[in-house]
Amino acid sequence: MKYDYLIVGAGLFGSVFACEATARGKRCLVIDRRSHIAGNIYTENVEGINVHRYGAHIFHTSDRRVWEYMNRFAEFNNYINSPVAAYRDETYNLPFNMNTFSRMWGIRTPQEAKDIIAAQIADLGIDEPANLEEQALSLVGRDVYEKLVKGYTEKQWGRDCKDLPAFIIRRLPLRFTYDNNYFTDRYQGIPIGGYTAICEKMLQGSDVLLDTDYFAYIKENPDIAEKTVFTGAIDEFFAYELGALEYRSVRFEDERIECDNWQGNAVVNYTEREVPYTRIIEHKHFEFGTQPVTVISREYPCEWKPGDEPYYPVNNDRNNELYARYAELAAQRKDIIFGGRLGHYRYYDMDKVVAAALEAVETEFGA
Repeated sequence: MKYDYLIVGAGLFGSVFACEATARGKRCLVIDRRSHIAGNIYTENVEGINVHRYGAHIFHTSDRRVWEYMNRFAEFNNYINSPVAAYRDETYNLPFNMNTFSRMWGIRTPQEAKDIIAAQIADLGIDEPANLEEQALSLVGRDVYEKLVKGYTEKQWGRDCKDLPAFIIRRLPLRFTYDNNYFTDRYQGIPIGGYTAICEKMLQGSDVLLDTDYFAYIKENPDIAEKTVFTGAIDEFFAYELGALEYRSVRFEDERIECDNWQGNAVVNYTEREVPYTRIIEHKHFEFGTQPVTVISREYPCEWKPGDEPYYPVNNDRNNELYARYAELAAQRKDIIFGGRLGHYRYYDMDKVVAAALEAVETEFGA
């Protein structure tokens, strides 16, 4: 059977493209090496709780077109992302705001907070930050850095902050209001019923093969489609001929607990370096669950090697230059559309994935 499009990856980019191509009368085959659709936004129902199997995914956007598009496939609740940070026996609100500063210094007014931060920055005397630590200190001062930035960042990257380049942290937002909303986007929420159902609706009309490796499949079916949409790793597509791009990976440890409310919040970050995980997610809170049990997930950042699941591109100068060379190779392949975070070697929020997929659709089919 011949298809118009072979779509590699049943995540959000591939699902949006498949949906739009099918609506235009195209025949699509979607394959994924995993045993499920929806990629990293996959949610699994466990005793009525929609568990985010690959980390917390809160949909947020200021793009009305993207928001309205996603609402075609799900009803979103009014969840507001308001994570907290645990540092030793202290608890702080995130993002860094007046609730954070009041808890840290016992002050009440924005000017008091600004004065403390400015004085700490001035005492450090850092003019040209030489590494991530100096960059962060020059942005938020010593107290916020030591308690809420240093340990978390070192776990995330697996390196001492002094050994990380300054450009990784270009800004650290300080908000001088008592507002715990992490995002400033106009639209925000969690799809009622989880993300998997969204991709199921998007993939209606397409044929789907799971547990299917693209490279093995295309070797046996070289003429399966006129064109391919590839959302896997771009360097893997080209057999790493220019070298391997670098990523950070994450290991998830799930636990079912016999209580109705374990930590009181969906997301709690652990900012001490000595605590091995970066955060704990309690999934039921995303949808205001009242189940008698709960499910939590601990997230452990880890080094990545080929064969592991890549999560976060390491967008330093070396990798960006290498990706640019792969992008030149990709541009020569008129039969392939590269997309998604791995195809573009870029960390994407979900709304940016949708926007990029819709842009690819418009390029392919016209507005």
